[in-house]
Amino acid sequence: MILIDEKARVERDTKEVVDLTQALVRIPSVYRPGVTDGNEEKAAHYAAAYLERMGLEVHVEEAAPGRPNVIGIYDTGKPGKTLLFEGHTDVVTEGDPARWTHDPFGADIVDGRMYGRGTNDTKGNLACAITAVHSLIKDKESLNGKIILCIPCDEEGMMIGIKHFIDQGWARGVDGAVICEPEENQLCTAQKGAMRIQIDAFGRQAHGAMPLTGLNPNTRMAKIIVALDELDQREKERTGRHELLGWPSITPTILQAPVFGEPQINVVPEQCRTTLDIRTIPGQDHEILKQDIQQILDRTMEGDPGFHAVMEVLEERPWTKTDRQDPVVTAVAEAYKKVTGKEPVYNGVPGATDGTFLHLAGVPILTTGGGDREVPHQVDEYIDICDLVETTQLYRQTALEFLQESKKS
Repeated sequence: MILIDEKARVERDTKEVVDLTQALVRIPSVYRPGVTDGNEEKAAHYAAAYLERMGLEVHVEEAAPGRPNVIGIYDTGKPGKTLLFEGHTDVVTEGDPARWTHDPFGADIVDGRMYGRGTNDTKGNLACAITAVHSLIKDKESLNGKIILCIPCDEEGMMIGIKHFIDQGWARGVDGAVICEPEENQLCTAQKGAMRIQIDAFGRQAHGAMPLTGLNPNTRMAKIIVALDELDQREKERTGRHELLGWPSITPTILQAPVFGEPQINVVPEQCRTTLDIRTIPGQDHEILKQDIQQILDRTMEGDPGFHAVMEVLEERPWTKTDRQDPVVTAVAEAYKKVTGKEPVYNGVPGATDGTFLHLAGVPILTTGGGDREVPHQVDEYIDICDLVETTQLYRQTALEFLQESKKS
């Protein structure tokens, strides 16, 4: 181990994490099918080259064409546990750039705050994880086992990156994972489950002046949506508010009619579609919820000849919970105390993360990272430089707590 003044180390790490965050944010990595460079490829290759310069074993694997995962491995050469840090390269759309005060991909720093898409969610936290590992290497800290930097694509979509990472066997043997997401450095030991459901209502097209010659799917869909709202309220009353995750929800998001062809004000459409973003908490069973929704469709169709409604589950992710006594949680908790001098605050993730699938693969997960948890996906997304500093040191100390003098039995 190299002896270095702590203040000098923090200053060194701060410069690196700020520079790295700016570099990553300035590489747009919004997934835009059909648009040149409209994917994570450039950001992923930049990260891979950076890890190679750090001396890590680096693997670049495409989860889909032009959408690579990057895996960086720091092997101490000594037997021990394996700790994984996970942070994705994709970001959501910036929307209308004119609504931004700062260039959405400029990574401008104003009054101690960096602005740009991905500063908060989650390129800033990815930079913290990379910098933390680099800091350990520079200081030749005595560690056992391995650190894996998992840098997948598509967290904001169907999470094909983390699924590919797991399918390729990279999660096997991982003893704990820190999911690097903006959570104000709170220790999130639980996260909501998610179901994305599509409901299609089929009627019969007709002239708007003669609606009785057709069958309007819109009015039937309205009944379905009202019944779904009633189901949402019943579920809230049944489960109550979870101490970490808050309330469950059933939220209609898209309402579209007609589904195909041009809408016209004087035409009764043949088909109406809605999508549901369902977020679940402990105490809810996805299979029972699906049955409840199907019963709503069945009741709406009953006694209504010619009307038909079907549902399709597009994606399903269970809620997760990690025990506070799990080694990855206790390591982060101890690291937080040492870095901040305060007791950690425990919380839950209001949505789902790539950690959902690592959890399903048997890996204990803890989600934490810098940045206001309500800022992701907003115009003028930002992260405070002080958050980048604290999170880098939190991740660094977490690795020390988890891997120092800790050998796998």
